[in-house]
Amino acid sequence: MSSTSLALQRGKLEIKQFLRSRESVVFSLAFPLMMMVIFGSIFTFTIDGTDVKMTQYFVTGMIASGIISVSFQSLAIQIPIERDRGVLKRLQGTPMPKWAYFAGKIFMVAAIAVVEIILLLILATLMFDVDLPQTGQKWFTFAWVTFLGLTACTLLGIAFSSVARTGRSAPAVVTPVALVLQFISGVYFVYAALPHVMQQVAAIFPLKWMAQGLRSVFLPESFGQTEVAGSYELGKTALVLGAWCVIGLILCITTFRWTTKRDG
Repeated sequence: MSSTSLALQRGKLEIKQFLRSRESVVFSLAFPLMMMVIFGSIFTFTIDGTDVKMTQYFVTGMIASGIISVSFQSLAIQIPIERDRGVLKRLQGTPMPKWAYFAGKIFMVAAIAVVEIILLLILATLMFDVDLPQTGQKWFTFAWVTFLGLTACTLLGIAFSSVARTGRSAPAVVTPVALVLQFISGVYFVYAALPHVMQQVAAIFPLKWMAQGLRSVFLPESFGQTEVAGSYELGKTALVLGAWCVIGLILCITTFRWTTKRDG
């Protein structure tokens, strides 16, 4: 079997396992959709000083939230559970190359993320009259922001999977981190209106930059003046997300564990 075929087969298996897990489907795939319905129904006003609907602003945060949910949060919970059950240890003893395991995870994350984004866009346009990007340049920006953000969060999810000591403790370790980042990164609230300290902390991590990059796609150019820096900072967004891709890869290589500490 060729390397590509092996990666695809492993990816299909990962998708099947994901869909068979009710918890994964609910918290990784359905949760952003539920939040979109709830908050979209509440946010019926326009942002102060602008003519931008809050739902138009909110959809950018929910897409970024969906990306981190199906990548970072999903992997950081799934992998410790598989490690705790001895799945990773057994895979080490098979002829399957180690890279195929990670290729399968990446394939699964990419496929679920595409479905998540499409569902969010359909929901936003049908229920809340959100306007989609009108130019090829904006769609290109949407593509590279999504790609870099998804890559960074996937690598960080694999790396963070080594933090939880057991599979049972993984949700308790990972979920608060993801939720805090969402609240301080401009997902549920206008980022510029958050306390300065929260802004400074959020600016360290990829989610803030994903949400900001996506705002440049779905919101008018003039809205960029209301951002903290006075613009969407797309160049800086690319640099920060790219840097996190490198950091995530280094952390994966140096910290990933195939067995639990009790296994030696």
